[in-house]
This record gives sequence, C-alpha cells and structure tokens, in this order.
Amino acid sequence: MSAPMDIPLHRLAHARAGDKGNRLNIGLFAYRPETWPLIAEQVTEQRVLDLFAHRGATRVRRYDLPNLGGFNFVIDDVLQGGVNGALNLDGHGKTLSFRLLGLTLRVPAELQS
Repeated sequence: MSAPMDIPLHRLAHARAGDKGNRLNIGLFAYRPETWPLIAEQVTEQRVLDLFAHRGATRVRRYDLPNLGGFNFVIDDVLQGGVNGALNLDGHGKTLSFRLLGLTLRVPAELQS
C-alpha cells in the first residue's frame, strides 16, 4: 500500500471567487464526496488566513456546506481596497481562488486517485 502523499488541493476540489468591496468569497467544492472530510480537516480558517496574510487579510470565516460537498470562505481586507481602490491587476480577486487551490494537503493513498 502506498504512503500518504502531499498533493495540491486542485486535484481534490475546484473553486470560484467573488468580491464585495474589500471582502473576498471563495467557494470551494470537492470533486468527490469522500474527500470532503479531508479538506475540512486541513483547509482551516487559520491556514487560509496565513495563505493570504501577505495581502493584508485580517479575518477568515469558513462556512461548511457538507450537503453540497463544499465550503464558503469569507476573507476580510484581502483585496487591498477593493475594485475601485486597489492598484493591483486583479481588484476583483477572481484569480485568488487559484492561490487557495495551490495549497498542499496530506492525502492517504486510498484518496489520491
């Protein structure tokens, strides 16, 4: 039997981002229901906050959607002022879901495929 391995989150889930002012929402959805608990365990509010700290994020709230196999992450102060105030190229934060999908998770062998 194979050992657990680190794999990128995008192999287990897909995501979509949206914005409102200086707040970002990222919807994250597992491809398969059996990976939802693993994602829930490892993609925590603190881990997401740490991931976006360099952009000034101050708070992350995670809303679990187990019947949909997903999560909604609400990230405050991450858009550097929002659409009208940010000097960055992605004021809407649409590409930030890809940053989340780049996280690595420790995955047991039976869930790696």
